[in-house]
Amino acid sequence: METYQIVILGLFFGLVLLEIIYTNFFSKHNQRPKDGVVELFGFFQLNFLVLPLVFGFGYGLTETFFPATKGLISEWGFFAIFGLLLIFDDLTQYWWHRTCHNVPVLYNLHRAHHDSEYMSIRIVYRNALLYYILMPGLWFAGALFYLGSGWVYAVYIVVKQAVIYGAHTDLRWDKKLYEIKWMSPIMWILERTISTPSTHWMHHGKHLNDKNTHYKGNYGNLLFLWDVIFGTAKITRKYPKEVGVENLSEVSALTQLFWPIFRSPQETETEKV
Repeated sequence: METYQIVILGLFFGLVLLEIIYTNFFSKHNQRPKDGVVELFGFFQLNFLVLPLVFGFGYGLTETFFPATKGLISEWGFFAIFGLLLIFDDLTQYWWHRTCHNVPVLYNLHRAHHDSEYMSIRIVYRNALLYYILMPGLWFAGALFYLGSGWVYAVYIVVKQAVIYGAHTDLRWDKKLYEIKWMSPIMWILERTISTPSTHWMHHGKHLNDKNTHYKGNYGNLLFLWDVIFGTAKITRKYPKEVGVENLSEVSALTQLFWPIFRSPQETETEKV
């Protein structure tokens, strides 16, 4: 295991520990037995199965079909490589995420992520196996590593995961910062640049009539800036009253994790917007 991977796991389990101390990690609001199953399998399937395989395939395909590109960008500056990663990993994830919310059949790959009625570090990896396999950014990340993204990728992915973890945790680190008057202009910039608990919780909001719900927007993972640029941003500096998806029927943990291998009569339902 590489150092950056250890750092990412350290960040994850650090937030787990903080939630255990401060926010009832083991007994979230309206949790069901299947929630723990989905979260546990989701964590392992991405980190120890899909990510190594897809990243490796992206690397291998580039090596096979474009061998002369090995190390092509290795001499580029930090910000140039970081920018490439933002475009080919984070921007493509924004569009993949947005597409899955707007194409009903593809929503079956992502519904697990919104099926819980709580926010937490626990839900970060709640997605179907195929959602991750088809995620373009994972393939591009492997290709860019062959091209020489190297240690810049390590920095990038640590920053990205830290932001994603921070946006999902129910510690709501931004709430206190919003209450500090002199921080307001800084937060104005921050909330338009990266995903924060407030903006991402709105994406998970349950009820359409809640002005702090925006589940057809706020799709950004690392950069919220994509939402600002492409017109899907909503910022209120508040949080939805409830999270989840209204009028979405129950499906099994197997359907959530392994659709379309395991299917349910309710699987093609999506948010009623």
